[in-house]
Amino acid sequence: MDTQTQKFKVRLGLFVAGGLALFVLAVFIIGKQKNMFNPVFKLSTTFYNVSGLQVGNNIRFTGINVGTVDNIIIINDSTVRVDMMIRQEVKQFIRTDCNVAIGSEGLIGDRLLIIGQGNSEAPVVKEGQWLVSTEPVETDAIMASLQVTAGNAEIITEQLAYIMIKINKGKGTLGRLIQDSTIAENLNQTIVNLKTSSKGLDENMNAAKHSILFKGYFNKKKKAAENKKEDAENKKAEEQKQTNEKK
Repeated sequence: MDTQTQKFKVRLGLFVAGGLALFVLAVFIIGKQKNMFNPVFKLSTTFYNVSGLQVGNNIRFTGINVGTVDNIIIINDSTVRVDMMIRQEVKQFIRTDCNVAIGSEGLIGDRLLIIGQGNSEAPVVKEGQWLVSTEPVETDAIMASLQVTAGNAEIITEQLAYIMIKINKGKGTLGRLIQDSTIAENLNQTIVNLKTSSKGLDENMNAAKHSILFKGYFNKKKKAAENKKEDAENKKAEEQKQTNEKK
């Protein structure tokens, strides 16, 4: 009986020691996540609407968790103050012109604060500094905008379907052009006539070049082109000569 009692006491002691160890480990992990064991400094900002942000939510800077939301206080009917506890080690990278925005962990995750990068020439923030905020876009506003876009797309689709029906029935200029073979043949004939006219115009121009009345004109034009080409060659040769003399 004493042996069993002794074993029970040992097991109970091990159970209690294990429970205490797990408790201390949990406190350490939670405290580390909430920056309870790290030196921190305080920053503040204001929002019109915090959009579900809660005390204890993470704060990110350049994609890294650097602190937590310490306090959320309603100042008046249009202003909500948010206090942030940031790790001291990242203070040197946060500038006074950094802005704060509300984001989320993924599409449907918890809310968080995102501190944007500022100008490297701006001064570093101080304890208790107030940063400018960017108001979040509400999900309801996004859904309303998508609903309007979907409604417009539906109207455009109906109109396109109506136009295609008219075209298939041969109504309108485009419909007659597609459905009426006579119009298509007339267009083909018009194109053939244009090609024929163009060919005849080329022949007339060639005939005019050999005509006595226009021969002087075309010869003068040809000579002007030759003189221009000769001047360009002479200029190029002169430039080459000057280059060689400089060398």
